[in-house]
Amino acid sequence: MTDSPPAACVISASEVPANRRRGGDLRTVLSPGTVGSTSGFMGVLSLAPGEAVTEHYHPYSEEFVHLVRGTVRFRLDDVPHTVVAGHGVFIPIGVRHRLENAGDTDAFLVFHLSPLAPRPELGHVDTEPAPGVTG
Repeated sequence: MTDSPPAACVISASEVPANRRRGGDLRTVLSPGTVGSTSGFMGVLSLAPGEAVTEHYHPYSEEFVHLVRGTVRFRLDDVPHTVVAGHGVFIPIGVRHRLENAGDTDAFLVFHLSPLAPRPELGHVDTEPAPGVTG
């Protein structure tokens, strides 16, 4: 018996629970868990003014980010970049990155990572503690 390919489907970000462990409202909309994807995953991130996603890196995946609304400060391997709506950011495998809403309105981003890590727990490596966690 062979595995059949995943079926095409449509899913709303509101159907996916928010992940707030590292800051912001992150929702992995299209993923192996939600739609059976096999080559990557896509999601959305909302950040309130001053809110940040803690620094981390992906040892197996490139990340593509498109800023739909707002102004976000990206720190990529300790180099700051201020990004405004309509711009994209490419984050190569292994590059440490941190995001912070640098504006006075909510920011909204779409992200995609590919390829998938061999196991989910290998896909994301934290390099700073999550909000509210002390060392």
